[in-house]
Amino acid sequence: MTESSSPPLADLLHAAVTAVGGTERPGQTAMAQAVAEAIDDGSHLLVQAGTGTGKSLGYLVPALAHGERVVVATATLALQRQLVERDLPRTVEALHPLLRRRPEFAMLKGRSNYLCLHRLHEGVPQEDADESGLFDPFEAAAPTSRLGKDLLRLRDWSDETETGDRDDLTPGVSDRAWSQVSVTSRECLGASKCAYGAECFAEAARERAKLAEVVVTNHALLAIDAIEGAPVLPSHEVLIVDEAHELVSRVTGVASGELTPGQVNRAVRRAAKLVNEQAADALQTASEGFERLMELALPGRLEKIPEDLGHVLMALRDAARTVISALGATRDASVKDEDAVRKQALGSVENIHQVAERIVEGSEYDVVWYERHDRFGASLRVAPLSVSGLLREKLFEDRSVVLTSATLKLGGDFNGVAASLGLAPESPQDPEGGEDAAPRWQGLDVGSPFDYSKQGILYVAKHLAQPGRDGSRADMLDELAELVEAAGGRTLGLFSSMRAAQTAAEELRGRLDMPILLQGEETLGELIRAFAADARTCLFGTLSLWQGVDVPGPSCQLVVMDRVPFPRPDDPLMSARQKAVEEAGGNGFMAVAATHAALLMAQGAGRLVRASGDRGIVAVLDPRVERARYGSFLRKSMPDFWYTTDRNQVRRSLAAIDAAAKAQGA
Repeated sequence: MTESSSPPLADLLHAAVTAVGGTERPGQTAMAQAVAEAIDDGSHLLVQAGTGTGKSLGYLVPALAHGERVVVATATLALQRQLVERDLPRTVEALHPLLRRRPEFAMLKGRSNYLCLHRLHEGVPQEDADESGLFDPFEAAAPTSRLGKDLLRLRDWSDETETGDRDDLTPGVSDRAWSQVSVTSRECLGASKCAYGAECFAEAARERAKLAEVVVTNHALLAIDAIEGAPVLPSHEVLIVDEAHELVSRVTGVASGELTPGQVNRAVRRAAKLVNEQAADALQTASEGFERLMELALPGRLEKIPEDLGHVLMALRDAARTVISALGATRDASVKDEDAVRKQALGSVENIHQVAERIVEGSEYDVVWYERHDRFGASLRVAPLSVSGLLREKLFEDRSVVLTSATLKLGGDFNGVAASLGLAPESPQDPEGGEDAAPRWQGLDVGSPFDYSKQGILYVAKHLAQPGRDGSRADMLDELAELVEAAGGRTLGLFSSMRAAQTAAEELRGRLDMPILLQGEETLGELIRAFAADARTCLFGTLSLWQGVDVPGPSCQLVVMDRVPFPRPDDPLMSARQKAVEEAGGNGFMAVAATHAALLMAQGAGRLVRASGDRGIVAVLDPRVERARYGSFLRKSMPDFWYTTDRNQVRRSLAAIDAAAKAQGA
């Protein structure tokens, strides 16, 4: 569409906002204009848009007006569904009379999110199955068991669904049941080799995406497409990354690898029936050596690969390579539907080969460490020291990228987040840019429709003792109990560890006559519903609550953070990243630990004000936010609440907020 024939952006935005029943806001208008300009000139844009800004329409309207394919990647299922089920249908219909076209849109997820008809009808490849190599989960599961009931539902649903998307199945089924009827990309036979390829739900989703003007996907699939060189997204000119504060973490996850004894043993069992005895025995021997070594593994980073581990990994790598070759060269006519059995075995062994080879190569850009879990035992992990270079090279070339979130400015500017994304400002030595210059970008803070200074108070309990490593904080628990009592409940407690959350819940249940919900005692969805339904109820928990709670109104009028959520000092990846910054002459603590904490605290503080009528207090029970030199950096990263360290003032304010809520019947 030419510029002369394009309706004014303001008219398009007005039509879209009216269609979804919203109100146009200055920040939304500024965001839409900036996104349109970035798309037009092919540049990159970071947009901080506070809660309530209406940022989804702020990027969807200029994206739809653009007329070429746009990929929107987001972190959470809730936002993906909101975009596809609510925002996009209404926006497309509202813009149709102005654009004189009705843009198509589609959602695309990883293959394991879709029902696999081959698995459903032919059975599951399993190492302990009979000689056929497959077993029928529908016959194996008792019809009256939870698994049996879930599988029967899935079979019935397979005849009804048009998408095969797990998220369209309501109510849902257990992960165990879903694993019986889904495959990963490594296990998939491919449409051309599969008897059900023409009916495949995952392939149908890909085809819809190829025809769509707007493709909604997730960060993980975006990372796979960009970094692993496995094209799963259709070609596109514009990429919009929503919830962009999560991107580095998601990309790191995709670019990481893991080896466990159980994982290696499964690969051995899967391959043993399909390759010659010599190849199978070599992999079995290497597996046993790896398992013996892992029994003695102590948690921590391996700055240099120990000699014994190096020998074991080389044996594992070489044996896996031999098995991979054998799997490609042999066929066994006695194995029913051998391709499915073979593909699952091949995927398992290829993963072992890739991770073992990567660790043996010992790249200076990788971090390797042992982990030990009480339930799952020891694991060997490898992750990139930084993903900024990967993102810079793979994400920001040949397309315009818009990144948006409510928390992109940390400490008052975009530089920290930009650097983590590979968008560091050009250095003074290279003002003109060049082949190695970071991509040019612009940062824009469009603000929030909320008046944070009047709607909320940030309270730091500077009189408390500084948190220690032993975790015991009697004075903090006393302060917490007094605050919760003054608030009349209505408290979301955000804790830096599950142990701290459990201790606080147990203590306050014994002191206060009000319901205290604890993460892990029920599903997160049920806990949040119960918290929102009763204003006297409190909800305590850890990481997912810092970012995943949206409860406007009087049920959440006090948000408490027990301490600054720095990464654990023994976290191998974070400590390695901090050390690397220091060796390069930077401030590793501020670049890694303080930035990590600031992002979480900004997200946590954002749980308080979710609507224009919300009032409340964010209480940080860690005096370092007031006393330490980095305290101002943390405070600047949070919404612009009125700030105080006066404990008596805060108690009076909480009591007044509680009284006002009760007067309104809440």
